[in-house]
Amino acid sequence: MAQSSADFAYGFADEVWWSRTAQPALHTWCSDQPLRLVEKQRVQDDPDRQAVACYGCYLPTDNQMLLRFVDGRPISAVTRTFLAWLASRFTAQGKRALFLIWDNATWHNSKRVRTWVKAHKRLAKQKATCRLIICRLPSKSPWLNPIEPKWLHAKRAIVEPVSTLSITQLSQRVCHYYRCELLDPIAKYLC
Repeated sequence: MAQSSADFAYGFADEVWWSRTAQPALHTWCSDQPLRLVEKQRVQDDPDRQAVACYGCYLPTDNQMLLRFVDGRPISAVTRTFLAWLASRFTAQGKRALFLIWDNATWHNSKRVRTWVKAHKRLAKQKATCRLIICRLPSKSPWLNPIEPKWLHAKRAIVEPVSTLSITQLSQRVCHYYRCELLDPIAKYLC
């Protein structure tokens, strides 16, 4: 249905944590011993957090990724802010509806998020802006969400084998990998 009209869009959404210290599983070919990445230790006086959360929406028709980093962790209030950002972005593109496919995380199914989505649908219908149509994937089935391998490939591509990246450097590398704009993170106090 989403592909039937130019007024509709569809995307796959999910959240991910980008760690500054944990290294992804990588394989190497060598004649002697295989090379291994060792998990880095944080410096005691390091002001940055160990990891940063990120919301993403993968648009397969454009092969594009939309990202928003989060100050804190993904919770219902932050999810509502991310959804509002997506809706305003697609409204600006002239889309009438965004079919958003995601998993059954607790912050997706919370009463606050469901109430917000219903209210947004009513308001979008009145104002002729982009509606959000949420499509849920079955529980415990990450292989059905095409954004999951995108996260894995990015983690392998941005790895820093020697030094520990700052949160800013990490965010810049992620956005550079996906060729997307680095926006201000969603702050907890704005939700």
